[in-house]
Amino acid sequence: MATTLVIGNKTYSSWSLRPWLALKATGEPFEEVLVPLDQPDTQSRIREYSPTGKVPLLVHGEVRVWESLAICEYLADRFPAAKLWPADPAARAHARAVSTEMHGGFAELRRNMPMDLSHSWPQRDRSAHCQPDIRRVTEIWRDCRERFGKAGAHGKGEFLFGGFSIADAMYAPVTTRFTTYGVKLDPESMRYIEAVAAHPAMREWIAAARQEPWELTYEVFRQPA
Repeated sequence: MATTLVIGNKTYSSWSLRPWLALKATGEPFEEVLVPLDQPDTQSRIREYSPTGKVPLLVHGEVRVWESLAICEYLADRFPAAKLWPADPAARAHARAVSTEMHGGFAELRRNMPMDLSHSWPQRDRSAHCQPDIRRVTEIWRDCRERFGKAGAHGKGEFLFGGFSIADAMYAPVTTRFTTYGVKLDPESMRYIEAVAAHPAMREWIAAARQEPWELTYEVFRQPA
């Protein structure tokens, strides 16, 4: 069954990165369709695939799924051998809860620290605008690692639940934000960021992002810090 994932720029599209990492984890071959964002024909090109006019979108045979977390859930159902969620019910419920929290929350973090894999902006540190979000994210990371990851609830590894899961795919863009803007974090959070950065699929995405010719300027950078 043919599989296609429609995404935006790898440099900027955090929502595209999440299901892309999950799809890579399944081992399923897929076609990648990248639609550059903020171009005159962006909307018309995306609407050829997606009813929302937004990316990402998964096409799997006759099935079309939009929204990053919904795509990840679909992949977990269709490719159970990939073990995208922890098998233990308690760990799986916790992983789903923190993934949903990421999907629907942290508005100030998104607004003030947009994902940008082409630059390092420590001089544009806007962490003062989103300290509650930063505290909550790092609290989630530490709690997951302490309660589940170190015990190997999802196998061996340095990720939130041990081995790589959808929860890590959901938080991966945040790890890049903290790196891009030079946010000072506790040692446990830094170890998690390093583990995500070293993941082969993450390295592949970042390498491709650095070859992209497009450059966007976020409105937040025109505002006073």
